[in-house]
Amino acid sequence: MSDPIILVDPLPRTLDLIMEPAVRARLDKLGKVVLSEDRPMSDAEVDRLLPETVLLFGQTAMPRARLDRAPKLKAIFNVETNFLPNVDYQACQERNIPVLSPGSAFAAPVAEAALGMAIDLARGITEADRDFRAGHEKYGLDANTRTFRLMGAPVGLIGFGDLGRNLRDLIRPFKNRVAVYDPWLPDEIIRRHDCEPASLDEVLSTSKVIFVFAGVTSENQGFLGPREFALMQPDTAFLLMSRAAVVDFPAMLDAIRSGHIRAAIDVFPVEPVPADDPVRSLPNVILSAHRTGGTTDALFAIGSMAVADAELIMHGLPPQLCRRADPAVASRLRSKPVDIT
Repeated sequence: MSDPIILVDPLPRTLDLIMEPAVRARLDKLGKVVLSEDRPMSDAEVDRLLPETVLLFGQTAMPRARLDRAPKLKAIFNVETNFLPNVDYQACQERNIPVLSPGSAFAAPVAEAALGMAIDLARGITEADRDFRAGHEKYGLDANTRTFRLMGAPVGLIGFGDLGRNLRDLIRPFKNRVAVYDPWLPDEIIRRHDCEPASLDEVLSTSKVIFVFAGVTSENQGFLGPREFALMQPDTAFLLMSRAAVVDFPAMLDAIRSGHIRAAIDVFPVEPVPADDPVRSLPNVILSAHRTGGTTDALFAIGSMAVADAELIMHGLPPQLCRRADPAVASRLRSKPVDIT
């Protein structure tokens, strides 16, 4: 009897990027690893392997017809950490094939970077550094006419998944009132984390620091537009840390350019950002090249979480670490592959 096949088609990731040697060795013990890293695995190769495949790691398209060719398949792991529309999630659910993402590996590093940027925006640290280097720095109180302390400032979170919950834990010492807008969650879950459920308008109009952690769906693309930015208080610190598509970018840039808000941006509509993009010359903004989550330890966590759940699944146990795609939710998500390494 031949070893079960583990089909690994991980681009834009590679196994060296997401698995330390000991974790890779654990994967090898689960079956025969068939790997394609120099290019996406060809359709012909995928179709040839599927009848004996038990685990799939990657973003390989898996419509119902392909699932029909994979009677032994036990799980699909998207190690790029998106749920893409190239999988028949309903068919997977019917066949008890979990589609899993270890995306929570990025939550802690993104939240940590967001906290650092929030303090920077509130206190004007980067802005003061730029002024000093340009030779027109201000001293003492004159340098703090528009700054504020994060301690005690009202905070708003738009989206309260893994990123938002990690950020909430990090800012507890700052004793903030934290208002949360997340239409996908019941108020009871938000209150359980010592936050206040709020409407979007309430979060925008009452918060001095606003963190955007929302995923992009078929309903919310560009939902933060001119009206929403106008609702924000003057000198609000606005941090875009999740998906660029939830924001009307020209409207956000206008709000920054006018001095109405200050911002930190880690995600952009087009990446890499074009050299002549106007965002590069704006004042009142901290720019980050989609780098806040892609730390070495977070990338290794992707591999360790996926392999740990694969081990459980191969022993007939349910996965515990990765997030499982729900067909109703996955059909509304609008993720796209982005290499954040």
